[in-house]
This record gives sequence, C-alpha cells and structure tokens, in this order.
Amino acid sequence: MSEVAVVTGGSGGIGLAIMSALRATGATVISLDLAPPSTGDWLACDVRDDASVAQAIEKVAATHGRIDVAVHAAGIARDAVVWKLAVDDWDVVHEVNLRGAFYLMRHVIPVMRRGSAGSVVLIGSINGSRGKFGASAYAASKAGLIGLAKSVSSETGRFGIRVNVIEPGWVRTEMTDSLPGTLRQQAVNETLLGELVEPDDIAAAVVYLSGRGGRRITGQVMRGDAGQYV
Repeated sequence: MSEVAVVTGGSGGIGLAIMSALRATGATVISLDLAPPSTGDWLACDVRDDASVAQAIEKVAATHGRIDVAVHAAGIARDAVVWKLAVDDWDVVHEVNLRGAFYLMRHVIPVMRRGSAGSVVLIGSINGSRGKFGASAYAASKAGLIGLAKSVSSETGRFGIRVNVIEPGWVRTEMTDSLPGTLRQQAVNETLLGELVEPDDIAAAVVYLSGRGGRRITGQVMRGDAGQYV
C-alpha cells in the first residue's frame, strides 16, 4: 500500500517540489492550501484556521485511510524593523508559519497514531537560528518551529512518529528570483558552495527524513543552505 502525504503550502515553489518528490517515491500526495497547485491533488485549507485544518485532515484520512507523512511548507514573510512592524503583520506571519504547524500536528498526529508510525517535517529557515535584520516576525516564527518540533518529538516518539525541521537558506523560487539581484548575490556570497539552494534540494531532504534514511532521526534540525548559515 502506498504512503499518503499531506503538504501545506503545496502551491508554492518549495511545496510544489516537495509534492513532486514524494509522488516520485510512489506516495499519494495532497496539497492543503488556499490555492490549488499547478499539478497534483488539492484540498482547500486555511492553515490559520483550526477547523479548516481539522476538516482537511479528516477528509484525507476518510478517503485514504491513513496519513504517513505531513509537511508544513506554508510560510509567509512581512519584513520591517521591529519599531515599524505592524502588529497585524506580526500576527499573520505567526498564524501561518507557527500556528499553522501546530494545527497540522494537532490533527494529523492522532491519525498517524492509528498507523503506529509517521513523519512530520516542518520547513523552517536558517533565519530562525541566526536572525536577520528586518525579519523579526519571520525569524521568530521559524525559531518557534524548532522548539515545537523538539517538544512534540518527545511526545510522539513512543508512537513511532518522528518530527524534524529543515532549515533552508535562500532558495531559488519565482518569488526570490523577482527580488533585486544585489540581494541574491549577497546570499550567494554567504554560501560556502557558491550557489543557491533549489526547491528540489529541500524536497530531497524531506524525502530522506520521511523515508528509510530518516527512520532513526527525530527532534533534529537539518540545514539545507549550501553553507550559508556558516
């Protein structure tokens, strides 16, 4: 029987790559997002809303009978120095990036427990570990994913459910490609490998953590950043 995976934010560049990589392993993959992905299965879901996430997870479980992999790839940023950062911007970043991860695990872990195993992967950011000028809301939300994953992994290990975080550096997507070239070059200069990370690189890390290679890995942070953090 093929595995079943859900990916929040499947319509984004990283989420779409994750869906494609998981499908390549033979998994059935469903995007949970406000908008449909360019390809693949989709359920309308607002990760900021507990009831919306609950309904989506319930429908996937009822349709497929199981959920083996859950990936929280939904994420947004609202950048400003903290004294100019609007409260509403702070709130919406945390609602999507951090609260969305909580809602996903709150509802998917009981389904995984029925199957006696599972893998949850939260897509963080190196800025959650190092911080970044003008990105306090984003960095704080991504830092929260680390504490969340470490805590939940200690709760779910006895059920065979693993929880990990992947921290990308600058990832080449349509969104980042639209930013000023000087910013992209600065990110390249920060890397040790002299190149930016591709969405497929993050997707490959998700497949690894969710597959046989990651079966003894939980409560960990994996950086996929071409050495940018260092």
